Amino acid sequence: MNTVAKIIINNLCDDLHFDNVDAGWYTDIKTSLPLERNVGEIIALIHSELSEALEAYRKGLNDDKLPHRVGIEVELADAVIRIMDLCGYQKLDLGGAMLEKIAYNRQRADHKVQNRLKDGGKKF
Repeated sequence: MNTVAKIIINNLCDDLHFDNVDAGWYTDIKTSLPLERNVGEIIALIHSELSEALEAYRKGLNDDKLPHRVGIEVELADAVIRIMDLCGYQKLDLGGAMLEKIAYNRQRADHKVQNRLKDGGKKF
């Protein structure tokens, strides 16, 4: 991944967050005032999307709203959208963090097949 990818990812985070602000997810619907979202709640919602992806995969379901798509695919998209919205909200550099983490993982000893085959190595 390169700098262009970092910019694209971060711009998408910002765009998705602005879409959610426009949709009212960052507004108190009772008072119409700006709402400070609970980050823990947002992370729990991301987790729920991942649970829905697992269930769709486990049951071999297509999505109910986009029936031409496999359910796991759409639920993972929902999780990524929520992650990107959170990064836009918190002004996190998701693109940069991804670049650094990918580079780090490429050189990790515990990610090498020969080390995973050893006793006590990571199985998954």
